[in-house]
Amino acid sequence: MKNLFRIEKLKEFDDHQCVLPLLDRKSGLKGFIGIHRRYDRNPCFGATRFWQYNSEVEALQDALKLSRAMSYKAALAGLKHGGAKGIIWARPGGDKNRVLEVYLQRVNLLGGNFITGADVGISPENLLLMKRKSPYIVGLKADAPKFTALGLYQALRVCLKEVFGTEDLKERTFGIQGLGKIGGGLLQMIYRQSRQIWATDIDPKRASFMKKQFPRLRLLSPNEIYRQKADVFSPCALAGTLNDKTIPQLRCQIVLGGANNQLADPRHGQSLQKRGILYGPDYVVNAGGLISVVDEFENKEYSSRRITTRVLKIRQKLKEIINESKKRREPTNLVADEMAQKIVEKHAV
Repeated sequence: MKNLFRIEKLKEFDDHQCVLPLLDRKSGLKGFIGIHRRYDRNPCFGATRFWQYNSEVEALQDALKLSRAMSYKAALAGLKHGGAKGIIWARPGGDKNRVLEVYLQRVNLLGGNFITGADVGISPENLLLMKRKSPYIVGLKADAPKFTALGLYQALRVCLKEVFGTEDLKERTFGIQGLGKIGGGLLQMIYRQSRQIWATDIDPKRASFMKKQFPRLRLLSPNEIYRQKADVFSPCALAGTLNDKTIPQLRCQIVLGGANNQLADPRHGQSLQKRGILYGPDYVVNAGGLISVVDEFENKEYSSRRITTRVLKIRQKLKEIINESKKRREPTNLVADEMAQKIVEKHAV
């Protein structure tokens, strides 16, 4: 892993406390575990992603970006934990179960400092295997996508109130990018209340399935979704979809979604602001899933009511960020970053 020695030159590197390269030739495991910051001496949280990257550097960059985002997400959600991320570079023809088993041996070596669960590429069956191989797995009791969607819905209502003067969805239109667990969950919550919803997904079978479940849904190609006029654009797929190419195409007044690292670069928050588009910072509005698995970890008994109460606090935090953004005339993402960074650095050990 020769590129590891250039780590300090990567813009995504933020003096991470630990970057663990993963390499096992027999199983084919290749990837990284990134630990951004610990909160006091508590374990760090971050799900495991199993994905086909184009290069080793790209996988490393994802580990760095996502672990930092998890620190910020936890900080503004009021969780006393730092951020981390597990990245496995999926290779064609490999034995996925064996790769996961070896990966979990590495997780176990960290002695509980890294708590992980399922992200993109990890199925419910994979998660069951992971739980059998490691005591540091969460997400089997708490339905993280459900609570992520709930947090998005509550944040959406805050943004609607800010832009349109009412939280009512009946006259509002939406464009959803990605119909997986998060995008699909949000669709289910807003379907009966909204005037019209357009959506896209890179998987045609998934898109067709959702169309059957929600007949009024209008499907678009992945490129068309940016140009579709709608009150709200909701990126719920992979990272970096808000960039120099896509932002000029947007015909919306609010951007709020479940994807992580939606902005290709922090400066794109300013690009949205200049266009008069209200942006709900991703790690603030999509924190419901993290809140749910941390609650699962901290409590012996599962309680949907207790988790819901904690998720609803996203509303107030988002209001604070929007108000501060207006006061300072700065993009919401930069205001959120500053708030989160102060908390993270105060408790880092």
